[in-house]
Amino acid sequence: MNLGAFDLSAFHLLRPHWLWALLALPLLAMWWRVRRRRASVWRDTVDPHLLPHLLVERGDARVRAAWAVAALAYVLAVVALAGPSWRQVEQPLWQTRTPLVIAIDLSSAALAADLPPSRLAQARAKTSTLLRERMGGQVALLAFADDAFTVAPLTEDAANVALFLDALAPDVMPVDGQRVDRAIEASEKLLRQSGFDRGVILLMTDHADAAARDAAAAANRQGYRINVLGLGAEAGATYRRADGSFAQARLDEASLRRLASAGGGDYASIDAGDADLRALGVLDPASASDDARQVRDARGHTWQDDGYWLLPPLMLLSLLAFRRRAALAVVVLCIAWPQAHAADWWQRVDQAEHARMEEGHEAYRRGDFAGATQRYQSLDSADAHYNRGNALAKAGQYPQAIDAYDEALKRQPGMPDAIANKATVQAAMKRKPPSGDGGGGQSKSPKDSNASKQPQDAPSQQQQTSKAPSQAKPHESPSQAPPKPSDSNAQRDADAAQRERMQRALEQQQKSPEQARREQALARETPEQREQRLANEAWLRRVPDDPGGLLREKFRIEHERRQSQGGNNE
Repeated sequence: MNLGAFDLSAFHLLRPHWLWALLALPLLAMWWRVRRRRASVWRDTVDPHLLPHLLVERGDARVRAAWAVAALAYVLAVVALAGPSWRQVEQPLWQTRTPLVIAIDLSSAALAADLPPSRLAQARAKTSTLLRERMGGQVALLAFADDAFTVAPLTEDAANVALFLDALAPDVMPVDGQRVDRAIEASEKLLRQSGFDRGVILLMTDHADAAARDAAAAANRQGYRINVLGLGAEAGATYRRADGSFAQARLDEASLRRLASAGGGDYASIDAGDADLRALGVLDPASASDDARQVRDARGHTWQDDGYWLLPPLMLLSLLAFRRRAALAVVVLCIAWPQAHAADWWQRVDQAEHARMEEGHEAYRRGDFAGATQRYQSLDSADAHYNRGNALAKAGQYPQAIDAYDEALKRQPGMPDAIANKATVQAAMKRKPPSGDGGGGQSKSPKDSNASKQPQDAPSQQQQTSKAPSQAKPHESPSQAPPKPSDSNAQRDADAAQRERMQRALEQQQKSPEQARREQALARETPEQREQRLANEAWLRRVPDDPGGLLREKFRIEHERRQSQGGNNE
């Protein structure tokens, strides 16, 4: 905080009613004084005028100092709760986000080509632009022809609404027609059911009749605004109806302007850019209404509560409550702070060990076996030594790996994985002559890169100590002995072959339980079962991902339900 910015004239309290708590301070002082007087047994047996001469008051100065400190701490606490403030800061405040319902005309007239390539393509592109550039606020999508249907309800996720755009086509509508009035009524009902008493309805169509104007006026009286985006051109174009006949479609701007005027909104004809959407005010939900603009402009700043600056002196005064232990507490905190900061305040010892184990697993998966060995070596548990043995074995350091397995068996006698891996590494050492570099038989072959391409899967988070990479047992078949090298090239080839066999064995052991069960099931299946499985998999691959078909079926069922109920609105 900039102390130079303190303005005494702007100082005030955000919660001044807390100051009433200061009235309790004199009452507390009187109570303390009466309590001290009653605590002295001599005051009940000795005359008051003789007490000053008979009693030696000890600690009065200290008691008075303690009382003063306690009173000061009480005052600081009350003032902090009162919320002292002397500056204003910018505050991200809640703003009115006007919801928007987009209603698209999906009658057969949408296929007219007076807006190349078609009205439908232009409407899709315009809706996509609106969903992409709209600055927040809930949005819904409706499609209408002879009736109106909800494609996507009101949601903050505009990308979820955009998923249905490519599926919009006249053939998903159960009945052809252009009932704009039903689109307005369905949009109004959708907003009202979502709890909005204000909202914007954007209609994309080419003309409107008297019924549509009446519906727009009724919606506007309920607080909903009707904006209209004209689809088409005045010249018009011929299109084919659903029954196969041909008709002429043209843009009737006059009727659409009257519709927008009845709904208290604006009209714009569709164009290539986004000027039409900006003219309608649907890109910025906060500017879609005068009320939203007033909320945004009037509340751009708020007073900062600076009472927290009184907490440090209050905490220092609270240390005096420890009396003689106060200084000791400060010294302990100063000494323990660097160590606690380095060890992480928020981790227990077991959590820190688990974190180091996870670091080793990550290094193991990356193929950094040296790094994994160092991380496992910092832990002294059976699982850590076992994992270290596996990392050393993958690095070709077989004697060190055996020592690590022995350490694991010391801490957990009879550990089956450690016994199995130790035996496998010992068998590999007998078949593989040492390379003579004192490095535990580690191969120098540049072909030995396959050993680190398949790191072990991560361990389960529920395990206290994990053995994720250590589940790999480098078993190999004894019958696959490498050829005896006759020269240095043969030695390198033998080393590479040996490592490849061990890597295959490790990969076989690293398979998940689900993969192992699946392979076992596949190995036991009969020819008839295999044929049935392949047929099922082929059938599943032929299942189409057709959002249009889903909308078509949804609208058909909804239309039949409405017809059976004798109504048309949702």
